[in-house]
Amino acid sequence: MKKITSLLIVLTLGLTFCNSSIAQGTTEEQAPRDRIYDRFSPSEREIIPYDHIRESDVFMEKRIWRVIDSREKINLPFKYEGIDWKDMKPLITIFNDAIKEGSVVYDDEYFKIPLTPEAFLKKTGSIDTIALYDIDGNYTHDTIVTNEFDPNSVKKFRVKEDWFFDKETSTLQVRILGIAPIYTDPDAGELALYWVYYPDFRKILVKQDVFNPKNDAIRFSWDDIFEGRLFGSYIIKESNVLDRKIQDYKQGVDALMEAEKIKQEMFEWEHDLWSL
Repeated sequence: MKKITSLLIVLTLGLTFCNSSIAQGTTEEQAPRDRIYDRFSPSEREIIPYDHIRESDVFMEKRIWRVIDSREKINLPFKYEGIDWKDMKPLITIFNDAIKEGSVVYDDEYFKIPLTPEAFLKKTGSIDTIALYDIDGNYTHDTIVTNEFDPNSVKKFRVKEDWFFDKETSTLQVRILGIAPIYTDPDAGELALYWVYYPDFRKILVKQDVFNPKNDAIRFSWDDIFEGRLFGSYIIKESNVLDRKIQDYKQGVDALMEAEKIKQEMFEWEHDLWSL
């Protein structure tokens, strides 16, 4: 009888130890939730497709080029400089990661010349040859050092878009066609790093979160930012017969006033249409 009792005690202690170990292992595998509720994954999001536009329904159309400067307060999410927002990435990093995974970008704003992987690596990094010496100062050999691209060097983004009046819906609409990160070349000035064809990249941007400074419960995606026009920008060019930018014929404050004039003319055109 004593043997049976001892055996039962041993089995009970063994089961208790096993259950404790299993519970401990489960606890170690599941990290604490950093929120009061479970959020759905951004990967579940899908874009809202555009309505089909027929040529016969376009009553008026104007092409506009504008610049988004990430140093403006409203545009701070475009860089996230010096801040670790975990799953939130600056726009340039999203673009570069997508390119490395096989997405196609272009070397020109007309989307005719695809940027090769070699050209992309050349634009987003550099290779230097450095001579190495021993402790006595004698040359030993050369080594190749790869300089990684600094995403913080991109301060601006150029946007190419079409504004048009749709007769079917009687609305003035805008469709973004391309986005280009801008870097500063010591000799040539500001140049486009590459051009992203925005309609193709929407399916990538919709799955990337953007910080919402007004409400943590409502998350924006990069698709929301662009489709909702939740950014600050200024016009640098409109379609014209000489294909000139504003800076080619206006400077300083006059250039800013010209950009505002173009924006005002578009507003007045729509306003006057309803006044006829």
